[in-house]
Amino acid sequence: MKLVIAYVQPHKLNDVKQELFKAEITKMSVTNALGCGRQGGYHESYRGVDIEVNLLKKVRIEIGVNDDFVQPTVDAIVRGARTGTIGDGKIFVVALGECIRIRSGETGGDAIG
Repeated sequence: MKLVIAYVQPHKLNDVKQELFKAEITKMSVTNALGCGRQGGYHESYRGVDIEVNLLKKVRIEIGVNDDFVQPTVDAIVRGARTGTIGDGKIFVVALGECIRIRSGETGGDAIG
């Protein structure tokens, strides 16, 4: 079992979701996040004051998958999120120690589905 965590541009969320659904991956959790990577942010002027904006809007997608779905999940996210420019995002794959479905009490890979 793995937890796939992806940070992508907010405007690419629908493309990522469509690619995940094509790959038959329908369970996910999505939250708004702030962060920056190599792009480092930008400067803008507000009422004559120069402001450095270094925390940019991102979307965090978390998907718990069984081992055989890790690569299809990662591939779908990359297909949906890639623009070829700095700031496309990152994907992290983390081992899951345990998963428990609250409704039925199932554990492990059966709980992920």
